[in-house]
Amino acid sequence: MGTNISHDPAETQALGRAEGARCAAGDVVALCGDLGAGKTQFVKGLVAGLGATSEVTSPTFTLIHEYDGGRLPVYHFDFYRLDSAAEAIALGLDEYLDGTGVSVIEWADKFPDLLPAGTRWFRLVHRADGTRAIASDS
Repeated sequence: MGTNISHDPAETQALGRAEGARCAAGDVVALCGDLGAGKTQFVKGLVAGLGATSEVTSPTFTLIHEYDGGRLPVYHFDFYRLDSAAEAIALGLDEYLDGTGVSVIEWADKFPDLLPAGTRWFRLVHRADGTRAIASDS
C-alpha cells in the first residue's frame, strides 16, 4: 500500500474500508500513531469494509471491543493504557489472534513482540497541514 495522504476522517475511513475488504479470518492489523492521528477512524472504515454496521468507538478504557454482523468478527484492542505485555496476554490476546476473526490493535507498537508474523502494520501521522500520512508495510 505504501503511504497515503488523508485529508479528512472520511478519507481515513475509506482507506480502512479497503483494508477491511481484503481481510481474511485470522488476520492481524496493527495501528500506530499519536493521539488524534486517526486510528479509530481507520478502524471504523475497516469494520464497514467487512460489512458490519456496528458503531465503532475507541476501546481506550474497556481495552477491547468486539464487532459482529459483518463477513468476519472484528476484535478491536487498544494497548494505550496497558503497562506490560502480561496485561495484554491476560486479556486473552492469544485466543483472539488464533480465532476466526480479524484482530485490530491500536497502539500495537507498545508490544510488537506479541503479534504474529504476517501482521499488517499501519503508521498514522498527523501532519502540520492537518492531513494524515498513513503508511503501510503491505
